[in-house]
Amino acid sequence: MSANVDLNVRPDYDQVIQDIADYVLNYQVESTEALDTARNCLLDSLGCGLLALRFPECIKHLGPLVEGTVVPHGARVPGTSFRLDPLKAAWDIGCCVRWLDYNDTWLAAEWGHPSDNLGGILAVADHLSQQLVARGEAPLRMRAVLDAMIMAHEIQGVFALENSFNRVGLDHVLLVKLASAAVCAKLMGASREQLLAAISQVFVDGQALRTYRHAPNAGSRKSWAAGDASSRGVRLADIALRGEMGIPGALSAPQWGFYDVLFSHSNQDLALKPAGQRQFSFPQGFGCYVMENVLFKISFPAEFHAQTACEAAVILHPQVRDRLHEIARIVISTQESAIRIISKVGTLANPADRDHCIQYMTAVPLAFGNLVAEHYEDDFHVANPIIDELRGKMEIVEDARYSREYLEADKRSIANAVQVFFKDGTVTERVEVEYPVGHRRRRAEGIPLLEDKFKANLATRFPAQRCAQILALCRDQAALEATPVQRFMDLFVI
Repeated sequence: MSANVDLNVRPDYDQVIQDIADYVLNYQVESTEALDTARNCLLDSLGCGLLALRFPECIKHLGPLVEGTVVPHGARVPGTSFRLDPLKAAWDIGCCVRWLDYNDTWLAAEWGHPSDNLGGILAVADHLSQQLVARGEAPLRMRAVLDAMIMAHEIQGVFALENSFNRVGLDHVLLVKLASAAVCAKLMGASREQLLAAISQVFVDGQALRTYRHAPNAGSRKSWAAGDASSRGVRLADIALRGEMGIPGALSAPQWGFYDVLFSHSNQDLALKPAGQRQFSFPQGFGCYVMENVLFKISFPAEFHAQTACEAAVILHPQVRDRLHEIARIVISTQESAIRIISKVGTLANPADRDHCIQYMTAVPLAFGNLVAEHYEDDFHVANPIIDELRGKMEIVEDARYSREYLEADKRSIANAVQVFFKDGTVTERVEVEYPVGHRRRRAEGIPLLEDKFKANLATRFPAQRCAQILALCRDQAALEATPVQRFMDLFVI
């Protein structure tokens, strides 16, 4: 046979694609811990979205692309009066949930925010449930939403354990697109073949770069990128359910597949493997592990690698608040990942720049005793030059133990330590916080605070009676799971 022709034998779907499809189709969620955590994740994510509606830069993105569009059985965007097609609703919900960098987090070789998938899940479930009721059929229940959240968390999180997309410059929202496509296709009634097609389309779809998350180009796209990815996942699921064929070798095709084109330099060992032998690495299968271990952002709307630095700074605030101009230097001991993605000097151009700067996120609570979303805004920054004065005195040091235990499966710490040195030679204590309040190890302490956060966020948008109604339902696991999706979404309409 001539060497100048391709052997056109269509392969089976790549095993990873098959594994995702089979997990989504066949897995039965039985973990009460995962379901309870998913409930808390749901209320926290919705609360984050409601809080974001206070910020005009978020609101400007919301609503129909064509004003006046009427969508039969349109999906709702919590905290608004919009009824949108599921694609735009997924975009809007995802944009709101992620805007303030306040929803849940997963940290491993890759980073991300698995609740970003809620945009697609809620939009699709609300629309489908309304359609079912209109046909006289039983609606979808919120248990289906919680199951989909658990599976989306698992897909995104298990991929992240050992596969570093950031090392090749790809943004983690690739995994949002993947998880949303898989679980939304399942909600939409996909067959195995349709699921395989949808998942394969994700990998050949072109992927976002991390440029907009890093100095000197950090900007507000990072606040809507996940909503965009979840919406795109819904679109690819819809395309597959319309009968579009899949791409079986989307990952492994020599020269043209995802591994060779986009993943070949994620690490040296992988890059040295010949074409056809590069592949993702998975230390475990899919189950409920990620939802059970997910990290909540409870105290601060801040990039997660800095959460414990913020907590340490709050502890130090009483010792330094009256001596801010006497400070000679501030030493922050942290993990390698924090240094790589959120340590920066120089002018911070916008709120998105500031909430991804460990120096800024530490300086504010040192000076003011807290860190809230408004502290990233231009007017606050300009009015308080002490922030940049403190930033200029900071030294960032990697602690090898912090970096090591960040990746250890039985720890997954996100440690930081802060110590302040004064010009007269005196020093504060070195305050070390290894596990943030949103960590699984601090669940008993964290969940009451998470509910307080939700209550405060509800109050930014709804009257007291509605807040109490929503909170009572969200606290009752059995009642929430049994609630029709469209009835649940009714509660969040303005």
